[in-house]
Amino acid sequence: MTCGPRQRTRRSSPAALLAPAARRTAAVLLPTALTAAAVLSTGSAAAAADGAPTVKLPVMHSVLADDADCTKASEATAKATPWEHQSLELARAARISQGAGVKVGVVDTGVSTGAPALAGRVEAVGGGGEDCVGHGTFVAGLVAAAPAKGVAFHGVAPKADILAVRATDERGTPSVSHVAEGIRAAVDAGARVVVVSAAFGTRSDALDDAVAHAADKDVLIVAAAVPDPPAGTGAGAATPPLPHAYWPAASPGVLSVLDVDVQGVRPDQALLPVDVDLAAPGNGVVGIGPRGTGHFVGNGASLAAGYAAGAAALVRAAHPGLSAAQVERRLIATAYPDFVPRLDAYAAVASVMETGMRGVGAEADASDGVVRMPDRSGREEATRTALLVAGAGLAVLLLAGWAAVAVPRGRARGWRPPRP
Repeated sequence: MTCGPRQRTRRSSPAALLAPAARRTAAVLLPTALTAAAVLSTGSAAAAADGAPTVKLPVMHSVLADDADCTKASEATAKATPWEHQSLELARAARISQGAGVKVGVVDTGVSTGAPALAGRVEAVGGGGEDCVGHGTFVAGLVAAAPAKGVAFHGVAPKADILAVRATDERGTPSVSHVAEGIRAAVDAGARVVVVSAAFGTRSDALDDAVAHAADKDVLIVAAAVPDPPAGTGAGAATPPLPHAYWPAASPGVLSVLDVDVQGVRPDQALLPVDVDLAAPGNGVVGIGPRGTGHFVGNGASLAAGYAAGAAALVRAAHPGLSAAQVERRLIATAYPDFVPRLDAYAAVASVMETGMRGVGAEADASDGVVRMPDRSGREEATRTALLVAGAGLAVLLLAGWAAVAVPRGRARGWRPPRP
């Protein structure tokens, strides 16, 4: 379906994230999840709060050193439920949608067609089916990794299909031209959602044209709001870096996503965008590698974008009549309220319904993206009327019962008052 130019959704300023320590009390996750995430992100060996064993996972990098070998299979398996699954309420979302029939383009380092968790669901464009780095496979796994026996981790949309497009060199370094070409290739190959991991500090006509091409084809672009670490950190800086715009995330019509940890905050010296649409799990998150059944742990806004792209696939599968712009507005409107709204995959598919697709939850006005609860005024008026009728009927019954007792006694006394 082709839609007209998309109206830009008002973005959130991330300035409050400059002081993350003051917001740590805003976390709403379980203590068990907090402990598990801390173990995974630090790589230390310890036990979770509930006694479940934890493991040390290797770190997934977005770029390899020139002299580094390709990423090997991980020998560690994460069997405990990742904190990000609880944050996004994936178990509840899966009862409504699992992304079946939706193709998600992953514009990254490629996606390994040999990854077991994605077996049979990866379509490669050019050399996109090979992934030396492993980062693109990690992101694709966040989107669509299938559940495995004895492993709690799986993707947001485990029945979605992946379209693999490489937009980097073999070591993982992206270029503007390759990313722009990758977006176009994913759109032309039938992707309905495209996730872009790269974030460039300068705007380019090539990226703008690619984004416009996606809008013309009714394809939702989900992009990392800032570069991934180490480029995404200001380690050693005396003061936090100033906010900066990064593309294609800053382009109109692109869903811009920022990474947060289990406590809903970011590293003290992390880069910040000028504005952003959503925040999603991206620091200390579990994912798959390019080969083998083991798991890695990763950090960065590109991983948060992967989770948001998976949620978009859920919505597009559950509500196929919605346009890309409507899907974008729903993801933002149903997010958990915060300085930067936090993605809620379950609310996106369950709480917001388009007119004509009514169900449990709220309705959204497609013209402004505002969530509105269904009008129940007529139902409430009917309820009040029924209660009044029932009350009047009960009063009549009580009066009739009193009369049945009092009238015979009054006749027997000649209607004289009773003696003291």
